[in-house]
Amino acid sequence: MEEFKTEHGTGAKLAIALLHYPVYDKNSRIVATAVTNFDLHDIARLAKTYGLVRYYVVTPLPEQRELALRISRHWQQGWGADYNPKRKAALDLMTVTETLDDALSDMKSEFGDSVRTVATGAKGTPNSVTYKELSRLLKTDGTNYLLLLGTGWGLTETVLDSSDYVLAPITGPGDYNHLSVRSAASIMIDRLLGEQV
Repeated sequence: MEEFKTEHGTGAKLAIALLHYPVYDKNSRIVATAVTNFDLHDIARLAKTYGLVRYYVVTPLPEQRELALRISRHWQQGWGADYNPKRKAALDLMTVTETLDDALSDMKSEFGDSVRTVATGAKGTPNSVTYKELSRLLKTDGTNYLLLLGTGWGLTETVLDSSDYVLAPITGPGDYNHLSVRSAASIMIDRLLGEQV
């Protein structure tokens, strides 16, 4: 796997996890959301573009895991792989797991025992880590990081409370703050790893 390179050499390894559970619905109930084709493709392409080491899709529902794997296999094997090698290269980063703990175990076994989780959300917390602070850690810290994104109406308080960090929310000039998870992921990763202007 590729490592995240900076002007200071090799920094921390970064992976991203898209959680379909535990997340909230619009009535603040804890639910499992459905896997979507766009999320699978677009976040995998994002991960490949920015040199992330893994993209985890987390869902406890067996049918949803099989759906994600079936879509991935279509582009990783046979006709799909030949037709679109770039899509194959992106989806090669995707791993489907039942739980967040499974994703963490996989990351630790593949890349080293030291993994810190960074939760995300539209609200943030009073002690949220800024993009600048986390970007600096990625460049200087020997620890690996797993960025957690929630589907539905966001990650549960349990996930936020158990994470090592909570990333500051993305804000625009107004008070509307309801980006698609694909858009939010792209903004976050570019702020953390992209060229600074």
